Amino acid sequence: MGFQRLSKFFSADIGIDLGTANCLVYVRGKGVVLTEPSVVAIMENTNAVLAVGSEAKNMLGKTPRNIKAVRPMKEGVIAVFDITEDMIRFFIQKALHSVFWYRRLLRPTVMIAVPYGITEVETRAVKDSAKRAGAGDVELIEEPMAAAVGVGLPVVDPVGSMIMDIGGGTTEVAVISLSGIVTAKSVRVGGDRLDSTIIQYLKKEYNLMVGELAAEQIKIRIGSAYPVNDDARMDVKGLDQVSRVPKMISITGKEIREALQEPVTTIIEAVLSTLESCPPDLAADLIDRGIMLAGGGAMLRGLDQLLSEETGLPVFVAEEPLQAVARGTGVMLQEIETIQN
Repeated sequence: MGFQRLSKFFSADIGIDLGTANCLVYVRGKGVVLTEPSVVAIMENTNAVLAVGSEAKNMLGKTPRNIKAVRPMKEGVIAVFDITEDMIRFFIQKALHSVFWYRRLLRPTVMIAVPYGITEVETRAVKDSAKRAGAGDVELIEEPMAAAVGVGLPVVDPVGSMIMDIGGGTTEVAVISLSGIVTAKSVRVGGDRLDSTIIQYLKKEYNLMVGELAAEQIKIRIGSAYPVNDDARMDVKGLDQVSRVPKMISITGKEIREALQEPVTTIIEAVLSTLESCPPDLAADLIDRGIMLAGGGAMLRGLDQLLSEETGLPVFVAEEPLQAVARGTGVMLQEIETIQN
């Protein structure tokens, strides 16, 4: 057996959904083996990495002056290159612990999902960071295509399939047919914008300052895009920005829904814009096939109902929407291997 065949036999193909909020890793033969927040805790003076993922996220807003919790991805692309490289290396090595020891000896083939329409500079940054982090061959796939494949849409058929992937930093909307993206729209609005909108609302209406983790919990527990959760109520603790002492307030689901109207409207407009530029024959397919929602943002209550009302199309939420992109990278890795064989 030659070296190339031996390397292929021992290698571990990896798919990565390198998201602004979360990073998911798929290992061939194992499925999605890792779901971690895209957060890194470093020493302020030396940039030495102290924690990555969930452990680092728990430090957000709670670190002493010499420690900083950083989110190195912003709006779907790399914002802090060296820290992103450290994060990718950590996730690759942690994922490889799920495969046999001999596969960890070689540099894995890695497929990374990236936002639709990113620049050549941003594309090169992702590839370079992955290679320096320990990857061998690096392939990229656009997130809408990966999400569509991951949820099982018939992307190779001559019919229109519409996917909306709502991540932490971006929302990607695309109509796909014959293995290609026919029309698409990417807006830099996602789960993070929803969180920051909640933070600003509480400051404006209650003079209450809360952190990212608290805003995310509010969104998860009582947030909605449609009046399906208006009566829900939640106690929120934070810091009064006038008196500078801790205080607690009670807020309703209706308040949060109304607060989220601006970013949710931007997401809806991205869908409508994509539909406007869709060829008539493919648009006709969508009357029956509808829109599939993926990504963590797809779990916002009532978003599917609001989209259906605004577009007149059936709207479906994928099973385990957070894993859609990562699963799609795994399927595409298998397709590449089949073609190469």
